[in-house]
Amino acid sequence: MLAFSYAPQPGTVAAAVLSLALALGGSAVHAQAPDAAHAGHAPKVAADASAHLHQDGRESGLELPDHAWVTAPPRWSPEAYFTNLEDGAARQSPFVARFGLSMRGIVPAGQTAGHAGHHHLLIDQPLPLDFKKPLPFTPQYVHFGKGQMEALIDLPPGTYTLRLVLADQGHIPYFVYSKPLRVTVTGQNKDASAATVLGPPRLEILGPADRSTVQLPMRMQLHASGYNISHAAPKLAGTGHFRVTLERPNQKPEVVDLTGGQTEFWLNPPRGDYSARVELVDNVSGKPTARGLKPVQFTVP
Repeated sequence: MLAFSYAPQPGTVAAAVLSLALALGGSAVHAQAPDAAHAGHAPKVAADASAHLHQDGRESGLELPDHAWVTAPPRWSPEAYFTNLEDGAARQSPFVARFGLSMRGIVPAGQTAGHAGHHHLLIDQPLPLDFKKPLPFTPQYVHFGKGQMEALIDLPPGTYTLRLVLADQGHIPYFVYSKPLRVTVTGQNKDASAATVLGPPRLEILGPADRSTVQLPMRMQLHASGYNISHAAPKLAGTGHFRVTLERPNQKPEVVDLTGGQTEFWLNPPRGDYSARVELVDNVSGKPTARGLKPVQFTVP
């Protein structure tokens, strides 16, 4: 665990020393130092539309997995967001904040791959005034330069504003960020260990919900705890990308490789009952290194 501390100036939200403890990507330290497809069996018309969509997407910065069922999200606006926190949430620290990202992928700091970037957590800070300058390295601007999707936050009681910002290889922010989110820390359990709060390394399908009936287009949201996610192109050791397999009775499985480092995607599958499972594919060997604990069942009416 790497702890960041700072003494807030008088008049700031936090009136005591703040310590932010980051979740670990495997056994690696989270914060980055400053130097540092398968074709589906949809009709040809759908495949042609998908190809056109992917071409338009590249021109607009939209990055989609390569599969005929994959479609653009309803909102053509990339954004970062918290998958497990809502504005006005109350938590006892330490607690875990999970990061979501739409229409973009993740790649560690120092690497370039399309429009992918890495997450930054801003604490009691507004959006940068100049999006052409790199984000600073301070305890209020926490960098997740290894491709992490979550942080273990350990703050003293008080109310804080949290925001996510995606930035490029040189920590220069994209216009991809979350809405400000206010969190009230009601208490601090100093006896809680990071391992207990974080839990074991694992992969999860956050959405759709298990045994749900979905409406199209549907969003598939993924999460990795204890693993580093990256675009496959740089072939970085210690990173992987998501692969989702969709199975239905008497049909060939459909495989969606998120080689662009995406952590969610939208799709329009045919009617039927589905079982979805996720695995992490190593970006060096190309082999699966971890699998989700259980598949998610859903129905397309």
